[in-house]
Amino acid sequence: MTLTRRAALAGLLLAYPLRAFAATTSVLLYKNPQCSCCEGYAGYLKQNGFDVTVKPTNDLAEISGKAGVPADLQGCHTAFIEGYVVDGHVPVAAIQKLLSERPSVAGIALPGMPLGSPGMGGEKSEPFVIYAVTKDGAAPTVFLQI
Repeated sequence: MTLTRRAALAGLLLAYPLRAFAATTSVLLYKNPQCSCCEGYAGYLKQNGFDVTVKPTNDLAEISGKAGVPADLQGCHTAFIEGYVVDGHVPVAAIQKLLSERPSVAGIALPGMPLGSPGMGGEKSEPFVIYAVTKDGAAPTVFLQI
């Protein structure tokens, strides 16, 4: 039995992973102009398939606060991904969970600049606690521990 070129091409297209044809997820990342670890985080997101636009700003705390991230949970950069805020050095696994589950939150945050987190140097010494935040000022809840 011989396959026609058209049938062979159709078979290849069906066998090729569909995610290769999916649109790249865009990220708008605001960062302090003097922060180099934020560039590392942007690179980490790019390595994981995100299309990242970096915007330096001196108004990071205001941007994070308006997005629903309390001051004590803010990191050194704030990203916006598909309508969610992602604050700090949040691992891609948490972002993927956020985007796949689509919870009713403003976004997620990994406070501070934990050693060993994406974009930071050093070794991870304890699980990262990522919090879910809301715009209405409700108490943050644990979204994921990695």
